[in-house]
Amino acid sequence: MNEEFTPKIVGFLCNWCSYAGADLAGVSRLQMPPSLRTIRVMCSSRVDPLFIIKALLYGADGVLIAGCHPGDCHYMKGNYYARRRFAMVKSLLEATGFEPERVQLSWVSASEGIRFKETIEEFTNKLRKLGRNKAAKKVFV
Repeated sequence: MNEEFTPKIVGFLCNWCSYAGADLAGVSRLQMPPSLRTIRVMCSSRVDPLFIIKALLYGADGVLIAGCHPGDCHYMKGNYYARRRFAMVKSLLEATGFEPERVQLSWVSASEGIRFKETIEEFTNKLRKLGRNKAAKKVFV
């Protein structure tokens, strides 16, 4: 485990819940690792599997998809679609030689700033143990 290594995480955050949870963590001044690069999406179901694969190919050490808790989706069933798509992407990554542990799906609501912080810390620590993404091109800034 390399403590000096700060993984680069691309986070696709649902506008209605997870992005608001991240915002709450920020305004609450919770200390988090500087590893997350946030991309705001309207719903976790809008994250195309190609976005995940491209993020890993272009230098991300991990990809986080965060959405509303099941049953609380602003678009009714979006997070259920995201969960199914996530399972498919994990098996696709495994079949193509990527480490499926580099992709994580989490449910974080708008009122869960502390949960968001803990999610980022846990995922960052997991990626530190995995090390750098060796399958990536070196274009990520």
